[in-house]
Amino acid sequence: MNKGASVDSRLAEGREFIHGSRSIVVFTGAGISTESGISDFHPGGVWDRYRIVTYPEFLSSRKSRQEYWRMKSELYVELVRARPNPAHLARLEKSGRLMTLITQNIDGLHQEAGNSEDRIIELHGTNRKALCTGCSRIWPIAEIQDRLE
Repeated sequence: MNKGASVDSRLAEGREFIHGSRSIVVFTGAGISTESGISDFHPGGVWDRYRIVTYPEFLSSRKSRQEYWRMKSELYVELVRARPNPAHLARLEKSGRLMTLITQNIDGLHQEAGNSEDRIIELHGTNRKALCTGCSRIWPIAEIQDRLE
């Protein structure tokens, strides 16, 4: 790709490359879902108001668990309002050329857009469900939110 070219010509070159490809693997991150209303790591987002609670902290500290669930509760509001946008790549999968979609996102919008679960690798897990550390049951996040409220 010509780095000195205009954005439009680089986009055209990228489209041409994709259209000429038969087997594509895509890696996405937070920017994909920003247009859908999901906060990213930029100042002012939900991540700016809360610190990351590590898994060992979550397991060992009731206070850390409460902090974690306060943040998740705020993020839940964004999650239920968010809708997929064209960058969630369902059209590319429907074309038969998307083999694997690797995402850092936890919002589940790639699946909601119509991408197949078996083609998606969620590197950081998902916000659509929660695992009970006591019994290992998987819960829909809506049920957890109801309990928090």
